[in-house]
Amino acid sequence: MGARASLPIGLLCIAIANIKTLRHGRVAWLPANLVKLPIVTSRANMQSDLVPQPTGTLVVPNVPDGLGEGGSAIRLSLIIPTYNESKNIPTLVAQLDELLAPALGTAYELLVVDDDSPDKTWQVAQDLAAAHPSVRVMRRIGERGLSTAVIRGWQAARGEVLGVMDADLQHPTDVNLKLLQQIDKGADLAVASRHVADGGVSDWSLIRRLLSRGASLLGLILLPGVLGRLSDPMSGYFMFKRAAIAGVKLDPLGYKILIEVVARGAMPWIGEVGYVFRERKEGESKVTWRLYSQYLGHLLKLRWATLPKSRFFRFCVVGASGVIVDMGLLFLLSDPRMLGLGLTRSKIIAGEAAILSNFLFNDAWTFRDVVGIQKGMGPKLRRLLGFNAICLVGLALNVILLNVLFNFAHIERYVANAIAILAVTGWNYVLNSKLNWTALSVSSDARKP
Repeated sequence: MGARASLPIGLLCIAIANIKTLRHGRVAWLPANLVKLPIVTSRANMQSDLVPQPTGTLVVPNVPDGLGEGGSAIRLSLIIPTYNESKNIPTLVAQLDELLAPALGTAYELLVVDDDSPDKTWQVAQDLAAAHPSVRVMRRIGERGLSTAVIRGWQAARGEVLGVMDADLQHPTDVNLKLLQQIDKGADLAVASRHVADGGVSDWSLIRRLLSRGASLLGLILLPGVLGRLSDPMSGYFMFKRAAIAGVKLDPLGYKILIEVVARGAMPWIGEVGYVFRERKEGESKVTWRLYSQYLGHLLKLRWATLPKSRFFRFCVVGASGVIVDMGLLFLLSDPRMLGLGLTRSKIIAGEAAILSNFLFNDAWTFRDVVGIQKGMGPKLRRLLGFNAICLVGLALNVILLNVLFNFAHIERYVANAIAILAVTGWNYVLNSKLNWTALSVSSDARKP
């Protein structure tokens, strides 16, 4: 009898507990064999289901967080960066699931990375997750920009292959399988291109076509070793093996993430697949003149970052800047149209100014790995004196050679000066690298206990 009486009391306690939790927007269930109370899903719970936003440096990990060294069970992680794409994201997710599920089963994920859109794209995407388990959502707060959004997505992704595509339906979804086929064949990077067979644009104006081609040409001039490997370097639709960029610090600017990946990653084999770029049907275009200026800045940043790392190459680059200093002062001091001073006196002043300029750049860039051993003004002054002594000998040779070429060979003064500078560049590099910065390294090591 006591056991039977306890049943209503237990039901009453559970009901009271459920009423309390419903006030706070939480879900509570009765036992499975009993009637369930209505479920209330709160916005707080929706927030907790979001993918955490990575912070810190933009480095894609070798193995995703939470996965063992055996690797990920996810084959493909497709990043979809969004901003005010609430009208397009349901159609895109449905198309992708219909395409990828038969081919990959559950071994893929669609990671929507939203920059806290005013139209709540992140919330729309999160609502889709119930019917589409492949969908994960990251809501970025305090950080904006297409390139960083993509990289943050890659950082949180769990797949062996990482990809990206636009959310505006301008990228046809069926191309994803063709890109994945390129990866399966051995490609490190597979790019959807408008400029190969089966590729093109739908209905672009002449001006837009010229801008796109002009941007590609500019990139080819500044970064031939990077953009020369791609038929469509402006593409934002591609995928690659995680290992190709894992552990590499990325530093993009603007919206053209592909050139960042190719410039800094390990991509021996690049495959390309043609596609036709569609016109946007919903929402507004994000392309502005500011993005073109960011693209130029990104090219210049990569050009500087990807300069050959040999000390001699850097020494020559610094020397070229010294030539500008030297030539400018030589013109200002010796040219009859300017101050008109004597050639030898002008050359000594110009040469010494170039020596000082070259030292500062070499100390900060060419030999910075050696300079890191000894810091402070004392060691810096000793390096300056050593550099100056070696280069003064080179300057003496330079002056002699300049006078011989100008006064006896009758070569124009600036051409003669350029020849003389080139002749002593090797002298300056060999002696400085052997007797100045290298000696600094050896003497510092010798004092270590």
